[in-house]
This record gives sequence, structure tokens and C-alpha cells, in this order.
Amino acid sequence: MKKTEFVLPAALNPVVQENVQRLLSGGGSAIPLFKVYMPESVLEPLSHTLMSGYIGQGPRVEAFEKALAPWVENQNVLTLNSGTSALMLALRLSNVGYGDEVISTAMTCTATNVPIMAMGAKIVWADINPRDGNIDVLDVERKITEKTKAIIAVHWGGYPCDMDELNRIGRKYNIKIIEDAAHAFGASYHGHAIGSISDFSSFSFQAIKHMTTVDGGALVCRDTEDYKRGKLLRWYGIDREGERKDFRCEEDVAEYGYKFHMNDVNAVIGLEQLNHVGEVLRKHRENASYYRQRFQRLSKLQLLDYKDDRVSSYWLFTVRVAQRLTFMQRMKDAGIVVSQVHARNDSHTMFKEFRRILPGVDEFVEDQVSIPVGWWLTEEQREYIADTVVGLCQ
Repeated sequence: MKKTEFVLPAALNPVVQENVQRLLSGGGSAIPLFKVYMPESVLEPLSHTLMSGYIGQGPRVEAFEKALAPWVENQNVLTLNSGTSALMLALRLSNVGYGDEVISTAMTCTATNVPIMAMGAKIVWADINPRDGNIDVLDVERKITEKTKAIIAVHWGGYPCDMDELNRIGRKYNIKIIEDAAHAFGASYHGHAIGSISDFSSFSFQAIKHMTTVDGGALVCRDTEDYKRGKLLRWYGIDREGERKDFRCEEDVAEYGYKFHMNDVNAVIGLEQLNHVGEVLRKHRENASYYRQRFQRLSKLQLLDYKDDRVSSYWLFTVRVAQRLTFMQRMKDAGIVVSQVHARNDSHTMFKEFRRILPGVDEFVEDQVSIPVGWWLTEEQREYIADTVVGLCQ
């Protein structure tokens, strides 16, 4: 893939210029943990769309949804303005409301759980499996009550959760299963694409994901009726495809909705990204495979326990290390950006009423950290990262 360089405007003063460039490059000379992939080939179709006279939700959005369908093995794709909106819409379609309970994980971005509160519902934290960072299915079932309306499962780092067991629970108790697949575009479980397995799958196309539409997301619905309702709700509840006497004035709106739709500008970027995301995913997985081989027998590092029945997208390569703070400082000194990426959500004041004992989360957050695994790494950088980790953890 051809590397695209961003040229800063000459008008910026040198100090601002240096600071902005450091942000854009992932930390100046350091090897970044995340980096935006944007091919130069996007410029021509983007320019055409920008100058077309139509930049709202239009033909490019429809084309992008159709192009996404094979990747998620599902035709019921609703593109949206963010992955957070996708979760909110999934909760609405699950009929989650005031006083209901949603079982979720504290080991995720706050964007996973804020929508639950926005619906007026209560968060019930399930514990996680500290060996892979994903929600603990046994604890999920223990937490179910008559008020439980939905379960949100986050695929940590792109590694799929135990979806057969979660969907069994969903069927048994008549509870909707919502996959937060923000990390997991292109991942698969038992040979099936993430997006084709549960009631709802939420994807993020935010800047640093495997593929980006600058900002954006998608909700994939298993049930066609949910898809049709979601299509209305993403644009205020208005039927944009129905007959109208006045093209600007809607007919009766039966149910209130949101302004969650995607626009053609985002969609045209997504269409071009789809031409490259297969290669992006391949590089992430290739780098991860190299690390797993190099780190197998380190006494101070524990690899996550990944099963062969599913394929991770490896948005993150998370390891568990002894003396994490020392490890992180040494990696920083070596010019390698590392991070825990997400803080446990139950540590935040806004979630204080939902706190409970979560020993799996306690164990995981004690020593988990992610190292660069992305498409941008050269072979020399990858080897340097691995050598540095081995030197610190053997």
C-alpha cells in the first residue's frame, strides 16, 4: 500500500506545525499504537461527491450499505453517524426503556455503556474472562432478572466472544443480544462473519479503526422488521422512501426517531476503504501471528487465550505483563507507543450506582496492555518491537 503523507498548511507557525504533525504521526518518531489509513485513491471519488450538489444521505450511502453486506454476511445494514448511535439504536429496537436492565461489560470504551443510561436503563455488569478480556458467559446468565432486556457483548481487540452460548441464553430468556463489534470488523466466529450471528451487531468506522469513514458506524440487524424500523428511526422516524404530495414535507410520522444517518461524504470514503480493508486486516493478523510466535515462552508475559474456532481482526494486540507500569515506561523509552486503551468503566463516577465485585476485571486490568500491531508497521519495526518486549519479559 502506498503511504500517504499529509502536508500541513504553510501558514501554521512552527510550534503549532510540530505539535500537529506529532499528533498526526502517532507521536513523532515513536512507533504509534494507532494510525489512520487513508488511500490517495479516495480523493477523486470524494471530490466528485463533494461537487455533485448532493452530500446528504443519498446514493453513496445506499451503495456503501450494499458493499458492506458481503463483509457481514447480512443484507440488513444500516449505516449511521457513529458506532455509539448504532448501539443506541440497537437498544431502542430491543425496546429497552426506563427501569429496564442491560447486562454489559465494564472492560470497554465508555461509548458502549453510555447509551444504556441514555435510554433510562440500568447497567448490570457481568464479569469478564481475564484470559481473553471478553464477557464471561456464565456470569451473564447469573445476572439475568425479569427486568433484563438486552445483553451487550464486546469483542475485545477484535476477538469474538462466545457467541453460541450468548445466543443460547438470549433464546432461553427471550433477551436481545447486541454485539459491540467496534474492534471486530472482518472477524469471524465458527466460520461466520461477525454481523451475521446475533440480533444486532454494531460497528464503528471512527478514525483509527481498521477502516474509517472519518466518523461513522453501522448497525446490522438479523430480523428484517428490525431493519425496516431502524431505517425509519435513524432519520427522525420519517419514511424517506414513501409517496409524498410535497417532496419536502413528510407524511405522518408514527414514532419519534433520531438524526443518526450517514451522509454521502462519509459513505464515499467508506466505499474506497473497502477496496483496501482486506489488506489492512491481513497485515494486522500477520503481525499478530509473528508476535504470538515470538512471545510463547516468556516468563513475564502472558498471551491472551485465543481459540482456533474464531478469527480475530486484531485491532488490538493485548498482552498481560508483570510490572506493567515499568514495562510501559521502558517501551516509551524505546520509542514504542503502548496503552491499556480502555479504562474499566465501573471506575467512573457516572457509573457509580452500578458498581459490584468483578474479580475477572480486577485481574485483567492489573496487567493488560496493548502494543502496536497495525498495517503501518514495517518488518524492521515489528522485529524491533518484538525484540524489545522479549528483552523486558524473558
